[in-house]
This record gives sequence, structure tokens and C-alpha cells, in this order.
Amino acid sequence: MMRHAAAVVLLALTATPAIAQDAILSAEEPEAETRNWGWFGDAWAGYDHVSGLPNGRDDLSRGRTRVRAGAFWNVTPTWEIAGSVRLAAGTDSNDDNRRNNDNERSNDVALDQLFIRWRPGENTSVNLGKTPLPLELSPMLWDQDLRPAGIALDQSIPLSEFDRLQLVAGYFAGDHLYGDDSRIGAIELGWRWHEGAPTHAAALLSYLDFSDLGELTRQGLARTNTIVAGRLVDDYRLLDMQLVGHAGLGHWPIEARLDYVNNLGADASNEGARFSVVAGDRTKPGGWEFGYAFQRI
Repeated sequence: MMRHAAAVVLLALTATPAIAQDAILSAEEPEAETRNWGWFGDAWAGYDHVSGLPNGRDDLSRGRTRVRAGAFWNVTPTWEIAGSVRLAAGTDSNDDNRRNNDNERSNDVALDQLFIRWRPGENTSVNLGKTPLPLELSPMLWDQDLRPAGIALDQSIPLSEFDRLQLVAGYFAGDHLYGDDSRIGAIELGWRWHEGAPTHAAALLSYLDFSDLGELTRQGLARTNTIVAGRLVDDYRLLDMQLVGHAGLGHWPIEARLDYVNNLGADASNEGARFSVVAGDRTKPGGWEFGYAFQRI
């Protein structure tokens, strides 16, 4: 799986409409109490250089850019509709995306997200549509730029003011490139300790069942998994366990994550482990982030 060797986050946009801005100046206006709609987006640019590719391929060098932009509408206090588009441009051709195992076309205008969210209670939400996968998974298991389509339930159970149990379950169509018809059943149970505090932690247990992978295999997107007679040898039923710790150290918070996965659908070569540590926070204005990861699958 190719990973971007270097990336620079250019822009992270969140904006409020005029009504929400007026609320800061004149909170007495009834129509300004609730932000009913808004827009969001981000921009990214990166450069890859990859050497040592198999089958004697030449080194790969390319630049890529991507912009996502969308809007949301809170129809009622319990219903929300949102959607966004993705615009991409790169120095490489779309014809190379398949053999490079890319998740997105290098040059494209496409639907990024489109969903309806229902919040029947303070601790419950239901999503229907095309969104990022709602489970918290490490890059060893899942690429966050993928946008499967399906339905998901997110239910929390408060244990104290800052602690909670969280259950996320859903069923999704993979919706990858080239006619993907894969299906994903997923469930995750999480315990979140002192959430929102400078020092917090979490323990996550996840299960993912992948099926209908034949079309991806025929399209050459089996990555390094073993194929016999055009079919994947193993099934993919993944049991994943994560431990996450976060310590607030001024402008340089530290997060450490340990991830272990076992493929219950395979008899051999069925384990993986990943350790990562990240310092800083790139989501804040002017923020920097440095990270290190080691994994073996």
C-alpha cells in the first residue's frame, strides 16, 4: 500500500453564515440562537517519491492536490443533512491509479460525502449515506480517505462526567474505485476515560467482516494477499484491539497508540501489530505535528 511520503496541510476551513456571526454581536435575536446551516472544507497538497517498486518498475514521483468543500443543514434539532464534493488534480494520470493502489483518482471531480443524521437522544445518533467510516481504526486497518456508503448507529453510555462507553455498529458498501461491490459489517466497543481532559485514554475492541471482494480482486486491488484461480485464499474477519493514551504537555500533547489485529478468517499469516506516537496538534491554527509509526503485518 503506497503511503504519501510527504504532505503539507494547506488549509482547514470552517465558516459560519451571517446569522451565526450576528449571534456573537447580538445574542438577543431569536433567529441567531441556533446555527441552522453552514459550510466546511479542507485543502491538501502532497508529494510522493517511491523507489524499490516490484517487477522492475521505475521510481514513482508525483505531486497531488485535493480540495473538499461541502455544506450542512440542521433541518430540525434532531435531523441534519450534509454533503460535499472533492476536486483533485495531480501530475500523474488516472490510468496509473489502479496499479498504484490509490483510493482516489488523481484528477477528478466526485462526490465526497452525502448523508442524513438523526439524533433521537443526547447520546444516540444514526447515520445513513456516504461518510467516513464511523469506527476509530488505525491506518493498519483502514484508510481514512475512503468513504463507504451505509448505515451506522452510535450509542454512548455515560459512566461519569468524563467517562463513557461507546458502541458503534454499521453495515456498508465499500464504494471503492472500479465497480467495487464489497460489503463491510462492523462493530466497535470503546471505553473512553476522562474524555476531553488534557490526560485521557481509551480502549477499543473492533470486529470487521469483509465480503463480496471478488470484483476488487479481478480489478487487481488484492494488494499482497494470496490469490488462487482468481480468488482470495483467505476470508477477512478482523478482530482488532487498541490501547490509546494522551497526555497534555502544553503546546506539545503526546498520543501513543498500540494496535493488534487477528484475522479470524485465515489459518496462517493472520496477525498484525502497530505502534505509533504523535507529538503536537496540526488541527490548531499554526500547529505542527510529528509522528512515528512501526507496524508488522
